[in-house]
Amino acid sequence: MAFIDYYKVLGVDKNATQDDIKRAYRKLAKKYHPDLNKDNPQAKAKFQEINEANEVLSDAEKRKRYDEYGEHWKYSEEFEAQQRNARAQHNNAQGFGFGGFEGFGDFRRSAGNDSGFSDFFEQLFGSGTFHTSHRQRGNDLQAILELTLKDVLTTQRRVLEINGEKIAITIPAGVTDGQRIRLKERGEKSSYNNIRGDLYITFRIEPDSHFTRDGDDLQTTVVCDLYTLLLGGEIIIPTLNGSVKTNIKPGTQPDSKLRLRGKGVPHYKREGSGDLIVNIKVVLPQLNQQQMELIKRVETAGK
Repeated sequence: MAFIDYYKVLGVDKNATQDDIKRAYRKLAKKYHPDLNKDNPQAKAKFQEINEANEVLSDAEKRKRYDEYGEHWKYSEEFEAQQRNARAQHNNAQGFGFGGFEGFGDFRRSAGNDSGFSDFFEQLFGSGTFHTSHRQRGNDLQAILELTLKDVLTTQRRVLEINGEKIAITIPAGVTDGQRIRLKERGEKSSYNNIRGDLYITFRIEPDSHFTRDGDDLQTTVVCDLYTLLLGGEIIIPTLNGSVKTNIKPGTQPDSKLRLRGKGVPHYKREGSGDLIVNIKVVLPQLNQQQMELIKRVETAGK
């Protein structure tokens, strides 16, 4: 398998912060989202590659193992367990007076060894005198779960049917379009030893006809009459949780914006929510002759 440099996939360097990785992922996920690239057959593969890179680099423990073992990071825990087991057997053998046993080498990345991790951990954990059958896992499974924008406002409990098996999952509020989560050992069983692979679920958030999402903020447009803009007053603003009333100041300009704090999308696994940004548009009234004359008088008086 060709080595995939997750840092290059996201366009960040190896010293990138978690915020750097998050920003890079959001930008690329939006650019290559399959729904926005229906005429580009390569976008789906690129989108999956971006999700895979983010899934690893956004997790501190996975990122550490990836930096240490490269493309073989998924097998690092098993390899280290094999090392500990071999060394324990080696020490026990020495305790009984049997010397000369060869232990496991250290196949991590080092300054002088960046090539093949000793032929991929000596073909998956075979090395020296002590080795056991490797822990072969079943295939990972991929699933897509579609949600509405309103769904992401609250934590959801869903039951999925994967290969005839019903799996209950909890979806935290605030998930984003293209975000992927892993359910350990919910994939296919290995024919070798029944150890299961993992299940990866990618979320797709359906577009909403009234609201657009920008991070955890939402944006919407409200049409207001000219008189309310000129004189001020109360307007009704729709939100994903129903309508709210708010006052606007006299002389509010068309295309101005209002910000309703906390009326956006909840922060993922954090307290609080984003804001609702309201774009104010004006609808001009149909004036009769008398009203037009009155406006002309106002215009003349203002000069």
